[in-house]
Amino acid sequence: MKRFILSILTLLFTVNLALASGGEKHSEEFNPTETAMHHVKDSHQFDIWGHDLTIHLPIILWTENGLVTFSSKEFHGDDSGEVIVEKNGMKFTKFHEKIYYANSKKNDQGDYITESAKIVHLDDQHHPINKKPWDFSITKNVFSMWLSLILLLVVAISAGRFYKTSKYKGVPKGAAKVIEPLVVFVRDDIAIPNIGEKKYKKYMPYLLTVFFFVWLNNVMGLIPFFPFGANLTGNIAVTCTLAVFTFIITTFSGNKNYWKHIFWAPGVPVPMKIFLAPIELIGMFTKPFSLMVRLFANITAGHIIILSLVSLIFVFKSYLVAPASIIAVVFISVIEILVTALQAYIFTTLSALYFGMATEEHHEEH
Repeated sequence: MKRFILSILTLLFTVNLALASGGEKHSEEFNPTETAMHHVKDSHQFDIWGHDLTIHLPIILWTENGLVTFSSKEFHGDDSGEVIVEKNGMKFTKFHEKIYYANSKKNDQGDYITESAKIVHLDDQHHPINKKPWDFSITKNVFSMWLSLILLLVVAISAGRFYKTSKYKGVPKGAAKVIEPLVVFVRDDIAIPNIGEKKYKKYMPYLLTVFFFVWLNNVMGLIPFFPFGANLTGNIAVTCTLAVFTFIITTFSGNKNYWKHIFWAPGVPVPMKIFLAPIELIGMFTKPFSLMVRLFANITAGHIIILSLVSLIFVFKSYLVAPASIIAVVFISVIEILVTALQAYIFTTLSALYFGMATEEHHEEH
């Protein structure tokens, strides 16, 4: 345990010094808010040691002239829209980790920017008005998602093969030793209490997938070095997709009793039925919406708190703040380790609860 704590302190101290050395060059314009937001959003590259050691990811664009691919290295680390990359007779620029057309002249449709000293044009709300190609690039989040997929497949297939062999005598070993208690936990403490023993089995594959996917990516997001560190579950597009899956399964699982409670609540006067129907209908959409926002907000907030504590070193412009910053970061990181599992548990439990509500028969108790 002492070695583990010492390793974490050493790692965090190294990260602090690395960030500090990288920040000295821009100490005058250091903006903690901008820095925190830059680290929690998706990126086209992994910055392993500042800008001195970077792994560039491939950029894949579908443009009006077809498919265009090149390495993000060609932007030379620029994210302010000042560097132009020319491919297939077209010009591209990167601004706040998004790819835009950067033609110097307006095209026939007037979609591109006009001639100007600036490449990226901003509207009154400081949003770029340049046209964007379809971006299918392998970003940090996409890379993290594939990595988690591979890890989960390796562990699950390894555990599955063990159960098929003659070695299994009722006591799991290897990967099965890790997987089995978690599968039993999801089954006995999440699926059966919320869905019921009669119907829980067909929802187990989805519940297990969501539980392990969210938990693994929450943990990977806390590890601040390559190939980890992507804020996948803090990306609202990812949490929205997971919530939509829960919504679709809930909707298509709904039985007669479920829809009756929404559109014609039993046991209440007719005027009240009419009053409750639109509220219940709105509730169908607020449930997955709360799933999406809860996971996104909790994970993102954890990352921003840790980054803000590290930023105290640059705000006060003194290495003397580093020890207090590191201790605070370690404390928050320990809490975040608990949050990674807690958020996976909450998302899976609420999904199971919605499935149970959709499949509940009249007067049935789970």
